[in-house]
Amino acid sequence: MSTSSRSAQTTDDAATRSAATRSAASRTTAAAGSGIPRLLYLPAALGFALLILPLVGLFLRADWPSVPAAIVSAEAQSALWLSLQTAFAATVLCLIVGIPLALVIARSGNRLAGLLRALTTLPLVMPPLVGGIALLYLLGRNGLVGSVLELWFGIRIPFTTGAVVIAQSFVALPFLVISVEGALRTAGTRYEAVAATLGAGRWTVFRRVTLPLIMPGVIAGTVLCFARALGEFGATALFAGNAAGTTRTMPLAIYTAFNGAGVSQDSAIALSLLLVVVGIVILLLLRSWRPTAER
Repeated sequence: MSTSSRSAQTTDDAATRSAATRSAASRTTAAAGSGIPRLLYLPAALGFALLILPLVGLFLRADWPSVPAAIVSAEAQSALWLSLQTAFAATVLCLIVGIPLALVIARSGNRLAGLLRALTTLPLVMPPLVGGIALLYLLGRNGLVGSVLELWFGIRIPFTTGAVVIAQSFVALPFLVISVEGALRTAGTRYEAVAATLGAGRWTVFRRVTLPLIMPGVIAGTVLCFARALGEFGATALFAGNAAGTTRTMPLAIYTAFNGAGVSQDSAIALSLLLVVVGIVILLLLRSWRPTAER
């Protein structure tokens, strides 16, 4: 190899190493510039402690040897079983009315969709007690609809197990609608339009195209809906009452125990731990069903 060729190759190698060094330096500088300011770690740690330490206190307060006996007591089992039954029924009801509502919102114009979305998500920002009062004045004995139901059909809804399901549905429905509407907007209408041009009817498009496309959103919304219904307290207390075996769900049983009635405080703590565990399981299930979840 000639001297000029060797010199050219040496020059190219040096240039390559210099470019690699500059690239590494720029990446290091960019990483340093995009990092979190150290001063923000303190409020972040305080926020994390605010969320976690109460749960730690609950776990430390529990009398673990008596937890199994407290959970299997008759009062606790009654509250647990009623909570699961009503939460399941409320979730089914939310699915029946929530998916069509989300579809209407997603396919409406911007103004109408914005109005419908605001009204649908109102229970998220409304205090649950206010929701209970609103349900009472709608379906109560002297309510707008309740008076007609009792006068004409002899149906009384408040302070029944059905009232628990309605109260849970009222507060849980927005979670399902938001999830399904987001999935519908992400999926778009392209595949539906293609199916329609191939001769598929509206119901066929809905069953064979739309539902499969939005199924991850439906599953996520269903899980969140069930979790919210399981933990509902305020609206249930005002609209359904606190009758053991009829309307006393787990949150109401916990509240009743700490006011000196119903199940013991050990059972209340055990039920609280059970709700925490159920919440963790639900969040894990939700993460596993997210299509964009990091593995």
